[in-house]
Amino acid sequence: MLQLPLVVTAEVDLVLLLVSFLSLWTRLTQLGYPNNVVFDEVYYGQFVSLYMKRVFFIDDSGPPLGHMILALGAYLGGFDGNFVWNRIGAEYPSSVSVVCLRLLPALCGSLCVPLVYLLTLELKFSHLSALGAAVLLLLENSLIVQSRFMLLESVLIFFVLLAFFSYLKFHNAAPDSIFRFGWLLLSGAACAAAVGVKYMGVFSYLLLLGVASLHTWNLIGDRTVSHLSVCVQCVCRAVCLLVVPLLLYVFWFYVHLTLLHRSGPHDQLMSSAFQASLEGGLSRITQGQPLEVAYGSQVTLRSSSSQPIPCWLHSHKVNYPIRYENGRGSSHQQQVTCYPFKDVNNWWIIKDPDRQDLVVSSPPRPVRHGDVIQLLHGMTSRFLNRYAAVCL
Repeated sequence: MLQLPLVVTAEVDLVLLLVSFLSLWTRLTQLGYPNNVVFDEVYYGQFVSLYMKRVFFIDDSGPPLGHMILALGAYLGGFDGNFVWNRIGAEYPSSVSVVCLRLLPALCGSLCVPLVYLLTLELKFSHLSALGAAVLLLLENSLIVQSRFMLLESVLIFFVLLAFFSYLKFHNAAPDSIFRFGWLLLSGAACAAAVGVKYMGVFSYLLLLGVASLHTWNLIGDRTVSHLSVCVQCVCRAVCLLVVPLLLYVFWFYVHLTLLHRSGPHDQLMSSAFQASLEGGLSRITQGQPLEVAYGSQVTLRSSSSQPIPCWLHSHKVNYPIRYENGRGSSHQQQVTCYPFKDVNNWWIIKDPDRQDLVVSSPPRPVRHGDVIQLLHGMTSRFLNRYAAVCL
């Protein structure tokens, strides 16, 4: 029977509330100052603009999750990507919400302080020790500065701390609690997020895996636990700490490629098939082309011996001179060169010498081994002065 009156008892950690308030105050107040591009904001801002315009790019320095988090803040602030990130110190225009650009890193940096407090308690230290650890992090000037700008360090630290805190909550929970595996799942997701922000997160992930492996080894040797329980727990740990992080890490790239569907400056780093999937750029040439090379196909030809720098067959609307400075004559025909970058002038149309058609027929006629073909330059409509025998 339900007994009245109902009584609800709540415990409030005032120290935790205090350090959380101070952390939010030090990281979030006057977030729009200075109203200028600071340090690596000039670097990350370029990627944020590309996200806003859905233009494909690759950042060689790290995976995409951190950039997407920064782009989310810019999106919430109504940023349209029309700002030129060309120099440090450039003033933000009034149309750009500087606070929104810096908000999510600042929130992550603010949450690091209470996370350290809770993490220290999970390590079985006293509340006084936890307060000391939180205060040290709260007053660390470098972390305050990193948190107040559109940078990724505070985001990375937040996910690393969240991963270890969640794992310790799982480890310290009662063995018969079903909800403890929720903490383990959160720990795996936080590990994937840390690695997805910066590759430096891999070191923290490996450390957590080492600690989890040691705990699992002790669990296997515990004779008081049934074999079935050991098997279930080992499978759950493997799924939450290995499978889930891997799937989430791949998922970050899936979201990245889904958002960026327009052609951009980094297309040349990708395969021709990938470039054809983007809107604009070379996709306007390759749209509707068959996957198998056929007569009428528009292709690029790369030398198989051009390593490590690739070399594509290239031409452009420039002729060789009638006579060189040393008096030597030339063909005065259109230049054909080897070009190390992907360019629209690398594209050629495969033509049947016995036909006039320059488009792919329906159904396509594939090019076979031993066929003799002509190559027509796609941009200038000039033939390469050689017939080629195809070797497959």
